Amino acid sequence: MSVSNPGLVTVFGGSGFVGTQAVRALARQGWRVRVAVRKPALAQDLRILGDVGQIQPVRCDITTPADVAAALKGADAAVNLVGLLFETPGRGFEQSHVEGSRNIAQACVAANVGRLVQMSAIGADARSEADYGRTKGEAEAAVRAVRPDAVILRPSIVFGNGDGFLNRFAAMATTAPALPLIGGGATKFQPVWVGDVAEAIARSVSRADSAGRTFELGGPEVWSFKQILEYILRETGRRRLLAPLPFFAAEMVGSLAQITAVLGIPPVLTRDQVLMLKTDNVVAPGAEGLSALGIEATGLEAIAPSYLWRYRRGGQFATSPGAVQPEAA
Repeated sequence: MSVSNPGLVTVFGGSGFVGTQAVRALARQGWRVRVAVRKPALAQDLRILGDVGQIQPVRCDITTPADVAAALKGADAAVNLVGLLFETPGRGFEQSHVEGSRNIAQACVAANVGRLVQMSAIGADARSEADYGRTKGEAEAAVRAVRPDAVILRPSIVFGNGDGFLNRFAAMATTAPALPLIGGGATKFQPVWVGDVAEAIARSVSRADSAGRTFELGGPEVWSFKQILEYILRETGRRRLLAPLPFFAAEMVGSLAQITAVLGIPPVLTRDQVLMLKTDNVVAPGAEGLSALGIEATGLEAIAPSYLWRYRRGGQFATSPGAVQPEAA
């Protein structure tokens, strides 16, 4: 899909897992892309995703209104992809999700930016017990209060090469004797491919009829947490015990594990993530999704083998799950 007269789009947080793919999708449509990130020196490799001069990383801290205003100067559209999975000293959910999103929405109004796309998440709810879900919900409200025509995208867990979900548990299975079946593994997910999410972002920017709508992005199948772990083990040829871990115990583990965030080390698990696991992460009945944007959802099993092979015994030389010799239990 393309637009007749693409202009300049500012993508806040465009150097991450989803952001990189979104920048690529927007560049393919012909947009000039300004990637607003805290550390532009670490985003220079994004330049090769488009034509010479088409993609430009710039420094921006979304909690600083002046930075946001500068990043939006001359922009025709904006995409906010900034999001935290865990808090660190000086970077919290409230500042990054709520305050930052409000700053972007207000700056879009001041600069007369034509379209704003806000990345949220399934489970975003201002009444959520989890700080992540609560602040994502508050961010949606803050944006819509300023820009009622903003497009809100709520994906389920996003998978793809470089994801932080399948890769995390596949890596854990290479060394750990067991994988934690948090809450018994009954929580349901609707995994969505990062390429489909990126295309949804690009189409939301370009399509006039997307204004003011909310899209919940999920893949073609619903998986339980247990089914996902079982699939990872099958695909990587690992035999590991799935050890049930009650929610109360997982919360304790998460509270201890997140201490590493103080040192800037991503925690294996946080209490907030455990709280989010208490609720199914699937597209709500009747919600508009990928199909409303003309996108056919890609299944997990069509993509995951292309990167989970690295966790098999023999790596690239184990060409298929059937060729993998399962380890002894």
